[in-house]
Amino acid sequence: MRYVWAAVLSAICITASAAPGSATGPETLGLRAIAGWLQAKGTPGFVGADVADAMGIPRGEGEKLVDAMQRGFRDERVLRMAQVIGGETLLFMVQGEGEVYFYLSNVRGGLRKALLSLPTRESVITLDGAEAQASFLREVRYWEDKAAAR
Repeated sequence: MRYVWAAVLSAICITASAAPGSATGPETLGLRAIAGWLQAKGTPGFVGADVADAMGIPRGEGEKLVDAMQRGFRDERVLRMAQVIGGETLLFMVQGEGEVYFYLSNVRGGLRKALLSLPTRESVITLDGAEAQASFLREVRYWEDKAAAR
């Protein structure tokens, strides 16, 4: 009987650890490192109410801005921002020509939500699946490199 319970508990643990949207291994370590770096080396900033609402970031009633610590980098074509909110929530933004990608994550759970904003068309598209996950992981690697270099 003891072996049956051990097998059942083992199956539950394996199922829980493989749940979609949960981060394991290097991704989780990277997210924690990025959050810690932003808290230590970031500058005070904010997330606007419109972005907070679209991404599902909690804010107080009537609160127009959500406090964050942030860093940003621009090259010839792209502006990238990373923000940590409350020590646990990370928001990555990638702004290129006519489009803005947003990736919301938690240091313990990986990608939670991904959106593409097309300001000229006044539309927002929810991104799902492997493409969203791959783009998110590229951003994590980008910010890991920035945090390690500074």
